[in-house]
Amino acid sequence: MGLTQNTTSAASAVVPPAAERAAPADGTPGGAAPYAPARGPVAAFARFVLCGGGVSLLSSGVLLLAAGRVPFTAANAVVTVASTLLATELHHRFTFGTGAGNGRAGWRIHGKSALTLVFAYLFTTAAVLVLGVLHPNPSPLLAQAVYLAASALAGIGRFLALRLLVFARRPTPQGAPALHRGKVAVAA
Repeated sequence: MGLTQNTTSAASAVVPPAAERAAPADGTPGGAAPYAPARGPVAAFARFVLCGGGVSLLSSGVLLLAAGRVPFTAANAVVTVASTLLATELHHRFTFGTGAGNGRAGWRIHGKSALTLVFAYLFTTAAVLVLGVLHPNPSPLLAQAVYLAASALAGIGRFLALRLLVFARRPTPQGAPALHRGKVAVAA
């Protein structure tokens, strides 16, 4: 395969000639599909439950370890932020299939996902604080059961928001080139 030197930019890049670029199996020119096929709602929800549920169980364990050492609201805030960052990456790559070939989720995706963080944090914190009002000395297992139940309800709302708003597929208009991170050269 021959390579040609692209000298139109200050940061010269080596680019294979158009005739030598491999065409994808779907027949789109230049290797850029208009958008990846969407995962069905059942498959996406199953992956969401596995990824999000695993992260929630990990979060629950961290909160158990922090119990009595750190105020719950502070620990839950840190755990919610860290788990949301991890879960967003997992959902980007595996749940909704939007990470294929794009690598990590960008700041825009994390920003949109962070809006769901506010809901999850407020909802799970309120659930545990209400438990404390209704049952002044709940056992750690009861507190965890309430936390996990609230996390599950918040998770369903989060799935809907992520699927419909954050990771929604928007097809490229007919005839317009599809641009993907990693496949675009910038001229200086």
